[in-house]
Amino acid sequence: MANIKSKTTKTGDFIIAALLFVVICLCLFPMLNLLARSLSDPMAIINRRVSFIPVDVTLDSYRFVFGDPSFSRSLLWTAVLTVICTLVSLAITILCAFPLTYENLKGKGVFNTLIIFTMYFSAGTIPNYILMKGLGLLNNPLVLILPSCLSVFNMIILRSFFYGVPIALRESAELDGANPFGVLINVYLPLSTAVLATLALFYAVGRWNGFSDALLYLTESTFHPIQLKLYNIINNLSSIEVAAQEGVAGNAPAASDGMKAAAVMFATVPILVVYPWLQRYFIAGVSVGAVKG
Repeated sequence: MANIKSKTTKTGDFIIAALLFVVICLCLFPMLNLLARSLSDPMAIINRRVSFIPVDVTLDSYRFVFGDPSFSRSLLWTAVLTVICTLVSLAITILCAFPLTYENLKGKGVFNTLIIFTMYFSAGTIPNYILMKGLGLLNNPLVLILPSCLSVFNMIILRSFFYGVPIALRESAELDGANPFGVLINVYLPLSTAVLATLALFYAVGRWNGFSDALLYLTESTFHPIQLKLYNIINNLSSIEVAAQEGVAGNAPAASDGMKAAAVMFATVPILVVYPWLQRYFIAGVSVGAVKG
């Protein structure tokens, strides 16, 4: 039977597409402005002649950023840290969510209450600092991995997805002699590719953009992630601006403005490259349940 599409449906699709186009433009404009400022000549920035299009293009700001070896080291360390944190967080999230799907799990209600309690209440910054110090994690790279390895919100998402898996599949695997780990690996995980890819992106973006934990717990610059490095650079350039406004430096404000934009681009673009690789899993996730056999 041929599909019949009404005029109202076509109009609704057009409106939705137009709204999505506007949202995409609103998201892209700040990035285009940032890129234009990072490529524009300092005098153009002073005269405020930069708007989405670079003026008197120069790569001096990028030469400054890439010329500092600490930037490259920090970027490499952040990439390695993001991969490790994502894998550890996914493993712990799976091991936390899967047992809670068993109805005969003893103390299931207590576990759920304790886990959700941590979602709404936390000790605070000073008690957390004392705890990290007591555990010997200060100035230790593990302090960037262990305290934030589990997100209760992401665990609830995965647990809800596991609840949607037909229990008959688990019972069939158990009749074939599979233990709980066998059921998890052979039944649940192959069906959870889309949701796991989504959670992996959540964890990766959170770790890539995180800098507050490194700022609090790491005093040595060896293990500073790229966002903390960017934070320190922008603060240093801001102090240069203040000195320039007081007449100590000549055109430092324009130079620092371009360097800030270049440093932000340097720290932002790598994580944006990850999304196209996960896009097909998002599409698969949206399609789950939409096809009826």
